[in-house]
Amino acid sequence: MRSGETKRVSRPAIQIATAGVAIGVAVMLISVFVVMGFKREIQNKVLGFGGHLQVVNFESLRSAESQPVVIDDSLLAKIENTRGVAHVQRFCQKVGMLKTDDSFCGVAFRGVGQEYDCTFLQQHLLEGEIPAFSDSVSGGGLLLSSMLAGKLKLQVGDKVFAYFFENNVRARRFTVAGIFETNLTEFDEKLVFADLSTIHALYGWNAQQFSGAEVILRDMKTMDGVAYDIIRGMPRQDSNGAYFAVPTIRELYPAIFNWLDLLDTNVLVILILMICVAGFTMVSGLLIIILERTNFIGVMKALGSANGPLRIIFLHFASLIILRGLLFGNLLAFALTMLQKTFSVVHLDPQTYYVSAVPLLVDWRYVLLINLATLVLCFLSLLVPSHLVSRIEPARSIRFD
Repeated sequence: MRSGETKRVSRPAIQIATAGVAIGVAVMLISVFVVMGFKREIQNKVLGFGGHLQVVNFESLRSAESQPVVIDDSLLAKIENTRGVAHVQRFCQKVGMLKTDDSFCGVAFRGVGQEYDCTFLQQHLLEGEIPAFSDSVSGGGLLLSSMLAGKLKLQVGDKVFAYFFENNVRARRFTVAGIFETNLTEFDEKLVFADLSTIHALYGWNAQQFSGAEVILRDMKTMDGVAYDIIRGMPRQDSNGAYFAVPTIRELYPAIFNWLDLLDTNVLVILILMICVAGFTMVSGLLIIILERTNFIGVMKALGSANGPLRIIFLHFASLIILRGLLFGNLLAFALTMLQKTFSVVHLDPQTYYVSAVPLLVDWRYVLLINLATLVLCFLSLLVPSHLVSRIEPARSIRFD
């Protein structure tokens, strides 16, 4: 085969092998970025509504209505001083109904005070403002989701009546102070925020009794360990004999977190498939290159070269193709990532996916791991086809040319 013909045949083989590695790496990186970004977004939203841990009455875990538990200042300080805890905020929660002239909707009223961290709600605020929540004065402000506002046809500044049913019906009038949107349907359609004093007064509990306390941690990875430390450092019962429970956010909403964990399996399948594709294209490319260089191999063997050094030459050349594929794959993945982060090109239905655009999170540990795994596995896959060099006989290859 003439040199020009060899180059014409080799170049497509090299380009296909390079493209196979590049596309495989890009798909793997983007898949990991998407899943990590999606998990972070959903986790942050769930944590924004419930904290990492909750200190509640054990009976509340088995009841639709909150049961009181004593969380006084000394217990609050003890929880706050636990290693890994960033903030603690008490709350009261009561089931009720919002009613307008045209519609009504059953919701859970979460009463929060001035100690409540409103950063999450502020980030997702669409209209109006966050009410000045208080645990001593009832301001009458109500914060609800855009989903509820749409169902009840409410706007900022509108008056709305809330009804609470126990032995008798009690009504309270609120003013819509703000409207938020998280797209997390499970919470948006059920939860509204009001003053702690208002909800607390509806129960008639004493000043130290609450539905519970949300515990916000510095690192979610320490959640189980901090929960154990809190349980170990506090009494089993409060002063009224109610048993404490410290469920994690995973235990409170297992369906959401199990669904997120299932995404890891999908990513693993994608990673395996893409590495197989990259390895297959590299094997095919190396076989083509070896077959095209049959005359070169025969001449080198006739001059006394051993199989080992010849195999190393081809493996070295194939490694350069893999590295080039890795470079192009990383450039493609990061270019698409920046494009999505900047312009949100790919949109999603928030009613189905809980986010309006595909979220991406770059973790350099996974970038390094994917690149190293691809390099090593592709290189190992080339060891078998490289044995073809040893099967080429000098006499036949030179005579064939």
